[in-house]
Amino acid sequence: MSEVWKPSVTVAAIIERGGRFLMVEEHSAGGLRINQPAGHLEPGESLVDAAVREALEESAHVFTPTALVGTYLSRNVSSSRGGLSATYLRFAFAGTVGEPLERALDEGILRAVWMTREELAACAQRHRSPLVLRCVDDYLAGQRAPLELVHTDPSAIGPLADQDQ
Repeated sequence: MSEVWKPSVTVAAIIERGGRFLMVEEHSAGGLRINQPAGHLEPGESLVDAAVREALEESAHVFTPTALVGTYLSRNVSSSRGGLSATYLRFAFAGTVGEPLERALDEGILRAVWMTREELAACAQRHRSPLVLRCVDDYLAGQRAPLELVHTDPSAIGPLADQDQ
């Protein structure tokens, strides 16, 4: 097989306050969608750092991760990729936020909004992926793993050492 298959690694911030979850409404090729503050892992960052960055960029909130809610594998047809399927490996983190900062939201993000689980379920057809509600339900079920289970080797974020020595 000459083609190398690899899923896109994404992170999501599951943030609950008073029975409401911090969500973002974003423009996509399929219209306005609802998602957790989430996005792709970038070169040179850890999964936890990616979740913190994405939450800030998309919601203007400083996110402090406290636990891993779960890891999720999904595949969908991507209109932004010309109808090709894309596979995603999502790491969802629970955590807390303070008040929003005065800063612009990421391009394509219309607004950050707090929603109940019932409000989220009522608009499931607008979710960015089926993982949106699944992550909330796993959080509500008490699913948590310590952040220590998410290890980042220094080689992933710094210069690569010569292993031939």
